[in-house]
Amino acid sequence: MKKQLYIYAGLIILFVAYNFYKPIKDERSDTVINILFASILFLYIAYIAYLVLKKISKKDQ
Repeated sequence: MKKQLYIYAGLIILFVAYNFYKPIKDERSDTVINILFASILFLYIAYIAYLVLKKISKKDQ
């Protein structure tokens, strides 16, 4: 579980760093990249939640 949390923390740091430095000047491309990055973060948190629920269900049995 630690591995997934480290990866998630790394993704958040990359997201914040990207938004802080803004390397892309085109507003539309920047918006698309932000939406894609946020989608990846939400998908990864859903994956972590799935793993947690899977471990909880194994303990109940």
